[in-house]
Amino acid sequence: LMRWHEQIGQQRESLASLLTREQGKPLAEAAAEIDSTAGYIRWFAEEACRVNGQVLQAPVADRQVLAVREPVGVVTAITPWNFPAAMIARKVAPALAAGCTMVLKPAHETPLTALALARLAERAGLPPGVLNVICGTDAAGLGLELSTHALVRKLSFTGSTRVGKLLLSQCAATVKKVSMELGGNAPLIVFADADIDLAVAGTVASKFRNAGQTCISANRVFVQRDIYPQFRQRLVEAVAALRCGPGQDNDTDVGPLISDRARQRVQRLIEQAGESGAEILCGGAAPASPGYFYMPTVVDSLEHDHPLCCEEIFGPVVPLLPFDTEAEVVAMANDTTAGLAAYCYTSDLARAWRLSSSLDYGMVGINESMISNEMAPFGGVKESGLGREGSSFGIEDYLELKYVAFSTRQA
Repeated sequence: LMRWHEQIGQQRESLASLLTREQGKPLAEAAAEIDSTAGYIRWFAEEACRVNGQVLQAPVADRQVLAVREPVGVVTAITPWNFPAAMIARKVAPALAAGCTMVLKPAHETPLTALALARLAERAGLPPGVLNVICGTDAAGLGLELSTHALVRKLSFTGSTRVGKLLLSQCAATVKKVSMELGGNAPLIVFADADIDLAVAGTVASKFRNAGQTCISANRVFVQRDIYPQFRQRLVEAVAALRCGPGQDNDTDVGPLISDRARQRVQRLIEQAGESGAEILCGGAAPASPGYFYMPTVVDSLEHDHPLCCEEIFGPVVPLLPFDTEAEVVAMANDTTAGLAAYCYTSDLARAWRLSSSLDYGMVGINESMISNEMAPFGGVKESGLGREGSSFGIEDYLELKYVAFSTRQA
């Protein structure tokens, strides 16, 4: 694993270029993802040294009670196209560190990054058959095999809630362990006492990274009414200054969406918003240039139950909503079946502590919107998933706990 980490570091620029050409995100974002990928692999290489058990106090003197951890066994993983390198590392690295073998199916839109990482693992000395990559466009057929095969003991999936539920039902037949990182509907809340410049920068960073195609990106932005006009003006200025273009261009801020279907879906949501009386403050259309681009967009005058605020947008669109009180905004923020990530900007420490508890999400950022790293437990509650990835907790889902009762009694 450490040699694999080193190989990725040595190939950082070529991997980032491949990722950008395959997936579309700006080159700087791609390079940051490769760094994150290497970080996860190094983290779990180090965690492999800390898979410890315990000697427990026995109820009688002539017995030893042991709790030991063992690898689950064969693991399958299905990874998405939006982070085609980092999502692989978050699953493969802990599995290998725990002593499991892995069969990986990357998204059919982005297989080349997966194959490049697997080749580097091979160069690093990973034994044949330990990491296996299956590519194909029959997602349903491959998913069925990976979730029902009798030899598979665990499945890890990152993707839509709809597909996650289907895989869960398929895994149930053989009672496999599962890790599910599913869809989000992240609220970003800005209180009147917040640092507005920090909140605007955090909103832009969260929403427009990877053209909004991120499960933890701000999906709804709630702003306290006292500062709503001021925040709206600054946000529109910041968003209008973003450059939409090919990921290979050094001055690109927002790359393309993954497909024309994805772009049409975003356009449909914007049209629905316009029909319901919403105001498009900037963007709101695809540029004339070829490619699956969509202009960075800010939408105002929406109700919090509008489809643009209830569905995961997965595009470069910010819906703005005003609120008056803390209780009101917490109720609106929690009014969703998703529970992945939430964000809050405030200078009130007591409020920050309250929000960290009252927001019903697996991850909460306080005055910070870029929360993902290898040291943190990544995952959600409600219909956003099961289990955690990253951190010292991330290896637990790839281990079984075995109890051993050892008698020292003599005849």
